[in-house]
Amino acid sequence: MDGQISFTFEQRQPIKGYPELHWTGKRPYTSTQYYPAQLKESYGEPKDGWMNKIFWGDNLQVMSHMLKDYRGKIDLIYIDPPFDSKADYKKKIKKKGVVVYNDNTSFEEKQYSDIWTNDEYLQFMYERFVLLKELLSDTGQIIVHLDYHKCHHIRLIMDEVFGQDNFRNEIIWTYNGGALPPKDWPRKHDNLLRYVKSNTGWTFNTEYRPYNEQTALRMRSIHKGVMVDVDRGTPVTDWWTDIKVPTGPMNQEKNGYPTQKPEKLLERIISTLTNEGDLVFDCFMGSGTTQTVAMKLGRKFIGADINLGAIQTTTKRLISAMKKLDDKCYSGFEVYNVNNYDFFRNPVEAKELIIDALGIQKFDSSTVYDGELDGWMVKIMPTNRIATKADLEELKANLPYHTFEKRKEENPNGVVEKIKIICMGHEADLKASLEQELSSYNLEIEIVDILRDKKDLQFKREADANVVKENDQIIIKEFYPMNLLQKLSMQKESVEDWRQLVESIYIDWNYDGQTMRPTICDIPAKDELVSGIYKIPASAGKIKIKITDLLSESLELEV
Repeated sequence: MDGQISFTFEQRQPIKGYPELHWTGKRPYTSTQYYPAQLKESYGEPKDGWMNKIFWGDNLQVMSHMLKDYRGKIDLIYIDPPFDSKADYKKKIKKKGVVVYNDNTSFEEKQYSDIWTNDEYLQFMYERFVLLKELLSDTGQIIVHLDYHKCHHIRLIMDEVFGQDNFRNEIIWTYNGGALPPKDWPRKHDNLLRYVKSNTGWTFNTEYRPYNEQTALRMRSIHKGVMVDVDRGTPVTDWWTDIKVPTGPMNQEKNGYPTQKPEKLLERIISTLTNEGDLVFDCFMGSGTTQTVAMKLGRKFIGADINLGAIQTTTKRLISAMKKLDDKCYSGFEVYNVNNYDFFRNPVEAKELIIDALGIQKFDSSTVYDGELDGWMVKIMPTNRIATKADLEELKANLPYHTFEKRKEENPNGVVEKIKIICMGHEADLKASLEQELSSYNLEIEIVDILRDKKDLQFKREADANVVKENDQIIIKEFYPMNLLQKLSMQKESVEDWRQLVESIYIDWNYDGQTMRPTICDIPAKDELVSGIYKIPASAGKIKIKITDLLSESLELEV
């Protein structure tokens, strides 16, 4: 169409009048509840009976689940989604309590990949915007944090989903730091798109930036005798130059997460667009900045992320923040595991884990298939979400049709190819759709759903520990995180003390068999070690211990 840009997106099988994805696997279940005993002693049960929630899993599945209880109830959504930056993001891992002298004493662990095809990225975001709109209240607002890579495309999609008339602002957040390109102006700003659910009733608490002393004197002189609150300053506009990126090794806010955003940025957004007691949601949670700031400001929150490292980072950060809060805050939170993602440490390594776990003979990148298994050609779908019909486009475009025609000619009734598609959940009609579109060929197609069939697979070497009860103490004598130890051995690193490998230890003295509610949250400072010895209270019953290593992998055991 002349002068217009058009997008076409896959529509979904309607469930109860809503284009929701087919649900696969188990419903979410409570894993751990963090509401420290000292909070209960000071404030009683959680404020207003509300418990904040963190979901570990594909946010498309998380939001599909949330519709039942939270449709039309969320006041503010802030998301910092993938930017399509064409980069892999990594976190530096080093042993606890060790001074780093050179790069040989640490290694980088991939957290997630931000490399997409254009259509794949836009479909991914469109599906999530549709659900996000459903979760917003009638007076709700959404902020989407982007940069130059895809801001122009995402604004068009948001116009389609939320409506052009509901666009309110494009905020420019400028910052310094980073490399200087030799032949370009440095790209030193992000774009924040703000939309509202409907045209009336949204919250906006104007923030003012104080005048400097010289400007304040001039304003008082100009407005002498007129009722003007010069001390209040000038309203903040949509051009933000006063919020800095956390930098420097001594900055207490930095937590090592690759794309961490500053708390002051979220403070401005949440304070301006919500009131105390409102509900804030972030489904690309990352290091938990949104959740931490929401808690500090007396807002309720829900968060989600598919990266296990993000869950661990956020959990530690929130537990630390809870120790400094007052009774106006909605303290405490539950962590849910959606669809048993306990093998799924991060999406970057998932394909290699699947290939190893299933014994697939890996192909090089010159073919559309990822490998071969017992005569079946194997294609592994994106591992960071449910597989949709749109994900089949690459496969269909690059199948060896010339070979299919030759085999069909040689044996008209024979099978020309056996294709095994491996995915992390899928649309109900995925197989039927592929069979229909390739009906001119006699293909055998099998869908392997890892979430459903996980019981038959072993994705990682399990950790082990030597834990004993001596007198009135729990003593952890040894801890063996096998994946981490293997990585350290590749670095030729020795381990003098098992505690050097531990990020945190949680202990529930009265485990009820379903929900872990730790009383002990042993989270050492950056260069300190966990205790490993814990006094058993007289009231203890069934004891459950959760030991989490530097890769965010956990061993849970009952004593």
